[in-house]
Amino acid sequence: MQTLPDLKMNVQIPTWRLWGEERGDGVIYTVYLKKVRYHRPTRSLSASDSDDEISHLEWETVRVRFLKAGTVQRLVESLANDDGELESTYINVFLATYRAFTTPREVLELLLARYDALDENTGALTGEQHRKTLIQALHVWLDAYPGDWKTPPNHPLLARLLDFAHRRLPGSELELKARHRLHRFQREDQIDCVVYDNSRVHGSSDSNGDQWTSYTFPEVPQRHFAEQLTRMDAEVFKKLVAHQCLGAVWSRRDRSRNHEAATVLATVNQFNAVSLRVISTILTEPTMKSQDRARILEAWIDIAQELRVLKNFSSLKAIVSGLQSNPVYRLEKCWQSMPREKHELFRELERIFSEENNAWTQRELLIKEGTAKFADTAGRSDRHLQKLFQKQNTHAGNISYGTIPYLGTFLTDLTMIDTAIPDTIADGLINFDKRRKEFEVLARIRLLQGAANAYNFSTDPLFDRWFHSVVVLDDREAYKLSCQIEPPPPGNTLNSRGKKKQVRPLSTISLILIRSRMSYFSRKKTEPKFALQSHQGHRKNDSIASTSSSSSSQFYCDLDSLPSSPHNSLDRRTSPSQMSSSSSSSSLPSLDVSLSSGGGCGGAIAANRLAPPSGTSFTANGSTPNLVSSPSHSHKNSPDFYIIKVTMESENVETDGVVLYKSIMLSNNERTPQVIRNAMLKLGIEGSPDQYTLAQVLPDREMVLPHSANVYYAVNTAHNLNFILRPKRDVNDSATDSPKSKTSHNHKR
Repeated sequence: MQTLPDLKMNVQIPTWRLWGEERGDGVIYTVYLKKVRYHRPTRSLSASDSDDEISHLEWETVRVRFLKAGTVQRLVESLANDDGELESTYINVFLATYRAFTTPREVLELLLARYDALDENTGALTGEQHRKTLIQALHVWLDAYPGDWKTPPNHPLLARLLDFAHRRLPGSELELKARHRLHRFQREDQIDCVVYDNSRVHGSSDSNGDQWTSYTFPEVPQRHFAEQLTRMDAEVFKKLVAHQCLGAVWSRRDRSRNHEAATVLATVNQFNAVSLRVISTILTEPTMKSQDRARILEAWIDIAQELRVLKNFSSLKAIVSGLQSNPVYRLEKCWQSMPREKHELFRELERIFSEENNAWTQRELLIKEGTAKFADTAGRSDRHLQKLFQKQNTHAGNISYGTIPYLGTFLTDLTMIDTAIPDTIADGLINFDKRRKEFEVLARIRLLQGAANAYNFSTDPLFDRWFHSVVVLDDREAYKLSCQIEPPPPGNTLNSRGKKKQVRPLSTISLILIRSRMSYFSRKKTEPKFALQSHQGHRKNDSIASTSSSSSSQFYCDLDSLPSSPHNSLDRRTSPSQMSSSSSSSSLPSLDVSLSSGGGCGGAIAANRLAPPSGTSFTANGSTPNLVSSPSHSHKNSPDFYIIKVTMESENVETDGVVLYKSIMLSNNERTPQVIRNAMLKLGIEGSPDQYTLAQVLPDREMVLPHSANVYYAVNTAHNLNFILRPKRDVNDSATDSPKSKTSHNHKR
């Protein structure tokens, strides 16, 4: 027994401790020991009890099981625990993620078969409780995921449930709910035809060019435009079906199965539509003076500022991406005509989407402001945003805004979870721990969808008409117009402005096809990773086009949002002469290209691995660009990344005997400080990477990695890639590469 003073002294001790695994037929559980604290009963309640009958324990340890892996059948059976009660947390995770490893039809059949088996073989009391729980699970499924049951025109899954309920539970609430849902779907099927006709009418009215001049850039109300963009984004985001964002659903789709990610595509198309309109409004008048064109830039920056106030990070990111696109960014005279204050404001907005530390700034904003009423977070150096928020707070009143995130960040996270963690474990059982990690991301999306309901902006038909009437340019057309406005210097595709900062086309501004990323991981290593497919029309050329104009209908996500070295972008690897060619030609040549560093960890387009086919001209003057050669240590037979496990040195007695690792991705261009930074971020540690050392845990010793080492090439791949992060001690201690760590923990590999 532990006394109360002892408890007070050990309040920092974790209440959960990993105990081990428990295996059953087709299922594996992870077992934890949990401290359950008790309160002493009040005297009035215990007056009639003897002292011996009262428990004086302050706490006790109980075993808690979490399903780690299992067959589909056992996963379905686990919706009810051993006592026949519904596992509320488990069912939420299961229903949100099961599409990654099975189908709605199979789940329903297993549930109904389980019900029949319990009815026949189980004892009266236990069987009845289990059957009630299965019916309750069906209710939850019907209410939470109605889309699973909608398969027009006949809706066979719902018809199957209705038939079961009518036979086994006639007149029950389940039968009534299923029948009502079926009638509702049938009515919606009829309405869909009317909606489709209306959309065609809407599309035709948008093409009437004689009315769209009610708004003319840059003479537009910036706040109103921001509100209308937010209205459009909110409508699409609230309709997003979160589970369609799963890596197994979204990034592995093919054209015949696009309907499985239709709501994601709608969100993506809206994002791309905004970016493309930014470019079009700036470039469509080649004869415009630089000062007048600069006013258009200023108008978009002002709209982006208003979007920051409205917490609409989707259109904000889209506008920043459009302004960063090569056809726009290279217009040096135009940018120089802008006031200094606008340049500073644009830099502040750019920093929101900084790619450092796995898009840390953007993630922190979503955490702080995701469910807040209004925006109030600005960096120390963001003086323009600080003034804006101060002004807003003085006139805040009862304002309340929702939040619309940049979806690409979540899709990147889900894709990397899907890529880095296996679907099954060694026994061939479905890895349900992976689904829990995916559910954490999906839950954040659902939370922000709820916050988006706070927006209440009325529709402006004039804005919609203007928006849909803007002529959209593809990459080639945009760059051609850009060169007409400001011709490139002879023999060079970048001007002086481009040499100060990497100039990137829209389709590679921290954007890349997740589909392309996944195609990389699904290929054999012997296949060429960067084959230029000229027959698709995606050739390297002076327009810096990475895809055809149809690429706007595809999804893009953060290229550099994954942990990566700050020194891996193409312009930092090349000399100025090399950069002018490779940067201007580093666009993704087709939808089937992949990343140079396995899943996007590198962030640089792999121009250093491109092998141009004969007869293909690339630059404006027809010369072949100087491509960066591959590193001398090519590792051609090795993966371009490793998944490593990192733990933090700890003296915590609660984890004695077990060390829990966090998995991070290690790309082939990351040095020790960056890997330490990524590990600190994953472990929730603050401070500077210079305050820590990183060592690989080997069977007989620990190998401390030098500060400047390329970790990818320094690790010993003959052993498990387990690492330990520990604070630096004095100089004499930190410089050693001792045979064994001083820590007494046994590292679980």
